[in-house]
Amino acid sequence: MITPGSAGLSALRAVMEGAPLALPGDWRAPVEASAAALAARMAGGEALYGVNTGFGKLASTRIPDARLAQLQLNLVRSHAAGTGPLLPGPVVRLVLALKALSLARGASGVRPVVIEALLALLEAGATPAIPARGSVGASGDLAPLAHLSLVLIGEGEAFIGEDVMPGAGALERAGIVPLVLGPKEGLALLNGTQVSTALALAALFGAEDLLRTALLAGAMSVDAARGSDTPFDARIHALRGQPGQIRAAAALRGLLAGSDIRDSHRFGDPRVQDPYSLRCQPQVAGACLDLMAHAAQVLEREANAVTDNPLVIDGDILSGGNFHAEPVAFAADALALALAELGAISERRIALLVDPALSGLPAFLVRDGGLNSGFMLAQVTAAALVAENRALATPRSVDSLPTSANQEDHVSMATGAALRLHDMADNLAAILAIELLAAAQGLEFHRPLQSSTAIEQAHGLVRGVAGPWDTDRVMAPDIAAVKALVEHGRFAGLVDVA
Repeated sequence: MITPGSAGLSALRAVMEGAPLALPGDWRAPVEASAAALAARMAGGEALYGVNTGFGKLASTRIPDARLAQLQLNLVRSHAAGTGPLLPGPVVRLVLALKALSLARGASGVRPVVIEALLALLEAGATPAIPARGSVGASGDLAPLAHLSLVLIGEGEAFIGEDVMPGAGALERAGIVPLVLGPKEGLALLNGTQVSTALALAALFGAEDLLRTALLAGAMSVDAARGSDTPFDARIHALRGQPGQIRAAAALRGLLAGSDIRDSHRFGDPRVQDPYSLRCQPQVAGACLDLMAHAAQVLEREANAVTDNPLVIDGDILSGGNFHAEPVAFAADALALALAELGAISERRIALLVDPALSGLPAFLVRDGGLNSGFMLAQVTAAALVAENRALATPRSVDSLPTSANQEDHVSMATGAALRLHDMADNLAAILAIELLAAAQGLEFHRPLQSSTAIEQAHGLVRGVAGPWDTDRVMAPDIAAVKALVEHGRFAGLVDVA
């Protein structure tokens, strides 16, 4: 049960991953009151934006009452102008949920049947086919939400399971009656930040798992390089006081606790300090944790917000700009920085491990070097992915481009900002997979010494899908196999970031 306006991120993640969405029994009352207030204002002959007028630059055009139903239908059809690959099914589920929760707060002037239709799609497992590109993140995610709305009226396309079919067929299979749009209902469905927010939330959920995986890979690299755990001493981080840094250091201490490899060089090691990629992990991962925590707060607020226009508040019809997705754009840009930096420092640890001058391990982590190239090109691949993420991390929120004949003269680009996070997360998962492979290989040069329990568990996961590197073979399948484990959260589950 999720109360509109009070959805927590864990509950939203569960819905995204397939859990049902149920609203409390009293949700209809404020929705009905809002629709009644809108109807009363219409009956008074008042000009109301998007209800009995045109849209955007055409807002001054009054629409006769006899054509109001056609106005909403035309809006949905004309705005379904998206392009590109389709949004993933889990993201679309989250969009449906966010839109239903927003409308159910009772400030949008729609009838309960609109929300019931969205909930019915979720319950039936019917996900509209929504092209990923076409929104600039202001006036709402108009194009992608129009493609969603097409299915509600029996048009467009939708998936049920793996089957894609016309929207009318999907509704019929799911036992849902096509929606006939009333005044403002098309506009209420199209306005809002639900697509950009869902994309950013999905990226946040993945980034949280990737950060835990990065801490585990970093701890494994510390032992593989016979590095020190002194830089993770709690007293160091308490003096700085950054909360994410304190949490990251605690996680690294926990991951390395009980390592025989660490104990083997605690005394008599001539090295004084490790390179930054080992030593400064709490500072870098901790800053990423803090960025993610802030993004989570912003996105949770946005997930619970009412972001269409105009709004029905205390019987008044108020035109504003809640559809402008600047908060989402900023949150997405912050997440991009975190994803880029986690990959950048991971690649530096990979480079350290393959360099015998820094790691003390055989060159490129393979015996009989020269005949064997070992991890030489794996590090190159990681470097290529870091470079790509560095380019993708360029802020999108500063790149406004006017639309709608300059009526919408400043936009957020939030949807593109959130969409690019998924490519960045894919790249980071591959970088971390390479580090896990390299670190697992490095640990084996210290046998029979064992690392900590958590790190040995991670080593076992790696070796469960990719054998030791005794002689050169094709590397790509190993990277793909470990990357799949990363993406399924198998390594993240070994890490506690309190």
